[in-house]
Amino acid sequence: MEDDRFYFRQLLSGRDFAVGDNFATQMVNFSYAIGDRSTGECVLVDPAWAVRDLIGVVEADGMSLVGVLATHYHADHVGGSIMGHHIEGVAALLEHVDCPIHVQEAEVPWLERTAGVTQSQLVSHQPGDVVSVGAIDITLVHTPGHTPGSQCFLVHDRLVAGDTLFLDGCGRTDLPGSDPQAMMESLRMLSTIDDNIVLFPGHQYSPAPCAPMGLVKQTNFVFQH
Repeated sequence: MEDDRFYFRQLLSGRDFAVGDNFATQMVNFSYAIGDRSTGECVLVDPAWAVRDLIGVVEADGMSLVGVLATHYHADHVGGSIMGHHIEGVAALLEHVDCPIHVQEAEVPWLERTAGVTQSQLVSHQPGDVVSVGAIDITLVHTPGHTPGSQCFLVHDRLVAGDTLFLDGCGRTDLPGSDPQAMMESLRMLSTIDDNIVLFPGHQYSPAPCAPMGLVKQTNFVFQH
């Protein structure tokens, strides 16, 4: 059955990986592992801070890493420099595992500059593309606003939303590449997602780590207008 083969892990920085890194603990980043237990293949969403820890987590589960899905280019999600700190990310991961980095097309130049990877190491996608891991299909949902190529991942009644949408609030729109009007349109689109889909954000900014979209629509102020 599909439920038996679907593999999904929500991993919190400072708790599940990068333990002892005070900055990682403060940033409360989520990374996700998504895969197919039957084939033993998985991808990591936004691997940063301690990539060897993340690789170790999935390998301990008997899974093999075959790709990366990047929600957006910011250093705390894919590696780079932030506030004078260097954060390891996809460039460091590629030193351990040779795999594609899936990114929305508009995000390619931003990710190149931030994460220290080349265009040849990235696989660019259009809105609505599907990345398959074994028999598990992951739909790429383009949600610009926080960054030009921000994307969410829809898989098995889950929406992995990066910094586009949190349980409370949404991503900032005052950063390089941000666009408040584009964010408004992205939020309008996300408001049409089925209430039973569970939102998994890019940071744990709320007590709960996830919530059904029906509840998020009722309680998150960004949907009140």
